[in-house]
Parts: sequence; C-alpha cells; structure tokens
Amino acid sequence: MTTNNALDGSKIPDIPSSMFYVPDFINHKEEADLLKAIPSNRWIQLQHRRLQTHPSSLSKSNTLLGAPLPPWLIDPIISKFKSFGLFSDSPHHAPNHVLINEYNPNEGIMPHEDGAAYYPIVATVSLSSALCLDIYEKNHDEDQAPVGSSPKWRVLQEPRSLLVTCGSAYTDTLHGISEVEIDENLGPDTVANWGLLGDSETLVGSGGKNVRTTRISLTYRDVLKVSKIGARILGRPRGQVI
Repeated sequence: MTTNNALDGSKIPDIPSSMFYVPDFINHKEEADLLKAIPSNRWIQLQHRRLQTHPSSLSKSNTLLGAPLPPWLIDPIISKFKSFGLFSDSPHHAPNHVLINEYNPNEGIMPHEDGAAYYPIVATVSLSSALCLDIYEKNHDEDQAPVGSSPKWRVLQEPRSLLVTCGSAYTDTLHGISEVEIDENLGPDTVANWGLLGDSETLVGSGGKNVRTTRISLTYRDVLKVSKIGARILGRPRGQVI
C-alpha cells in the first residue's frame, strides 16, 4: 500500500505489517453529522449486532452492483483518506463499499477476515464509543483462529479514530470483538496501539477499564468485482424493468 508521510507516525508496533491508528481522524461535529445521516430504515438485525451496507450488499459471486456511495459517506471521510494516500493503489483508487455496524454493550463478532472479495486494505472509522478489537494469528490450515485461543494483540478504537489494516495484517490475521460490557486490563503492555491513543490518561484513571456504550463503525473497502448493470438498474424510473 502506498501512503504519504502523514501516516509515518501512526503504525502500530508488533502487529504483522501493517496496521495504522489515527486518533481524532474526524472532529466532534463531523462525528455528530455522520450519526444523524445514518438512515434509520436501512438496518438489518443480526443475532449479535445490526448492520447496513452501502450502496448495496455483495452478490453470491462477491460482485458489487456499481453505484455511487451516498454523499454523507464520501465527505469528509474519503477526502481525508486521500490526504493520507489511502486506496491510491486499489483498482478503483477509492473505496466503493461501506459496511456500517452497530455494537451495543455485550455485543461483538467472532474472529474473521475480510477476505479476497476486496482489495487488501480496510479503513474503519469508529463513532460514539470505544471498544477493543481482538487480533488473532490465523491458522492457515483452517483459515481460522485455533479453537479456544486468546487474541495475541488488542487494539483500542476510540471514538472518531481511524484504523487501517493492510499488507500481512490483512492476509495473516483475524479480528473479532468480544461480547463484553467492559474492556478490562487496558494498559501499555496489553494494548498494541497504547502509544498512539488520543486519551490514554482516562484509561489510567479508570484503572484500565473501558465501559462500552453503543459504538458504530464505518468500514470502507474497495470491492474488486463491480457490475456496471447496477448503475443502470438504480438509475431507471420506478416500475421500469429489464
């Protein structure tokens, strides 16, 4: 992945190359505007969280129907990506797909990888609440974390922060979120990005605990296979079929 010098000081140490963490990637007003813009009628309820996909979900063949992202997901996020050189090497030179996840306390997701449907870079913006992302070494024989294994690294994602995953961190690790109400035992020896946090003092004062509230994440990726028919379908007058 090609980046400019703006990310030089944001690389998370120890994790296989490369993960970058940027605190305060957006400001409080931008965060509030994004939260207001999320449509209430697009949520899909899953067992442990709810989500939205923009502009649409992928097909069974991991193909995206070509359509633009809504403006509120472009500005200011993607313009800020460009200032870091993010996605400059991807096929479409910008993300074309956004997954929005909502996690309440005690909700999470099993260890998983983003997979081969996407160019190997993912950029996640966190809103509203902090939580720990658990990072596991992949068992390449089974493409999963060893049964019963503990995460090898933890990354604390603060509100308004950006986490970028690429390179071997994308291909050789899994990530998940534990179903807990409180992230505990947080400190410089247990949090991989501790030295990059915007506010580690609050965690020190809380005894190394983060009490979760509702957290929303915006995950930006570049889907490799895009069908041009999507733009034609979405652009047709209502009721017109092909």
